[in-house]
Amino acid sequence: MTQLMIKTAAFVLLAGLGACKVSKDIATPAAEVPGQFRTATTTDTTSIANLPWKSFFADPALQQLIDSAIVRNYDMQVALKNIQSAQLVLGQSKLGYWPDVNFNATYGLNRASDNSLNGQFFPQFLGHPYQEDYNANIGLSWELPIWGKIKSRQSLALAQYLQTTEARKALQTNLVEGVANGYYNLLMLDAQLNIAKANLALNDSTLRIIRLQYNSGDVTALGVQQAEAQEQTAAELIPQMEQSILIQENALSILTGTLPGSIARNKTLDEVPVRDSLSAGVPAQLVGRRPDVRSSELALTAANANVGITKANLYPSLTITAQGGLNSFRASDWFNIPGSLFGIVAGGLTQPVFQRKQLKTQYELARVDREKTVIQFRQSVLVAVGEVSDALAKINKLKEQQVVAARRVTTLRSAITNANSLFRNGMANYLEVITAQSNVLQSELELASIKKGQLSAEVELYRSLGGGWN
Repeated sequence: MTQLMIKTAAFVLLAGLGACKVSKDIATPAAEVPGQFRTATTTDTTSIANLPWKSFFADPALQQLIDSAIVRNYDMQVALKNIQSAQLVLGQSKLGYWPDVNFNATYGLNRASDNSLNGQFFPQFLGHPYQEDYNANIGLSWELPIWGKIKSRQSLALAQYLQTTEARKALQTNLVEGVANGYYNLLMLDAQLNIAKANLALNDSTLRIIRLQYNSGDVTALGVQQAEAQEQTAAELIPQMEQSILIQENALSILTGTLPGSIARNKTLDEVPVRDSLSAGVPAQLVGRRPDVRSSELALTAANANVGITKANLYPSLTITAQGGLNSFRASDWFNIPGSLFGIVAGGLTQPVFQRKQLKTQYELARVDREKTVIQFRQSVLVAVGEVSDALAKINKLKEQQVVAARRVTTLRSAITNANSLFRNGMANYLEVITAQSNVLQSELELASIKKGQLSAEVELYRSLGGGWN
């Protein structure tokens, strides 16, 4: 066999080893999802998650808050830095097939003892009792890409990079949900503050009438005291609502990356429409849409790569080193070519023999971690389907509650009008008026809370379907 044939056979062998993977990847398991979400009222396969957040939220004031949060929120900025770090690691992994190359230039001086063998010969051959060494060389070290180790490292780096992008998307969806819920909570608190102020004015009017009747002897002091207590209860709600508004404004300011301050509102709670119907699409779309589910899927890719790396560490590694340059013991001859040229080529085969089972344990741990990622992926899909089903249930049942609550408010408003009229004509006592005022206050506050819950349920459905990151 000629030398060329030997080299060709060696090259083919190494190429085959480079393409060989010593571990078998586990495919992403099929997501166990139902054909349709529970309590879904439509079979439309189009999902609201496909809408950009600026299309889903039409209020300009809310859009400005969300835009500020995406740009200025500190958690969001950290997520972007994590992406940059992963990009650097990914770029580094792409150089795995390239050898390490180093340049080295050294000068050495060896002054031997006069009584040593070198000390006796240095003066004879060199003319002085020391030896100089001038060296300039380029060194190369290359680990041959066998057993698929380098390819597995690249797969790991790519999966980790993609996970950071999915983490940013997940953070943005949660950020959009948090800002929208905070904004709608502000509108609800504004509405409840107005309700409390209107009810306080109504109680003041009733109290004045009762005091007049007390002065004329028609009611007792007990009636005045109960009316005053009712008025004080309504008055107490106002600072409570104002406190909640300030705290909510501060929380929204922090989410948007700004110092605590007032938040602009262009609409009232009543002016924000509740959508008649929202299409959730089909559950199978969650796997590709939800960032957390997609991240779990990528985690399996990373786990497969890690198993490949740890398995390859059990096999021999082949390293080729080479060094060449100029070497001379006289400075005048250092760049005398070809006399000062030298070259060294070496190959090394390293096979782990006994390392207290460390490599074997690392491989087994990687396999266990891979099995855990499969379980976590299935769990993430299950949680996602559950969150969408919960949001749909809230939307449907809150709609029913809103109808009943609105009728109750209408009825109680009529009742309070009748109670006041009867009271002025002496056909109803003050307790009936106070009770009617208390009931209408609680019913109006509850109706505002239900309206806010409906809006929050819409936001929750949008987020749980994977919307908000585009």
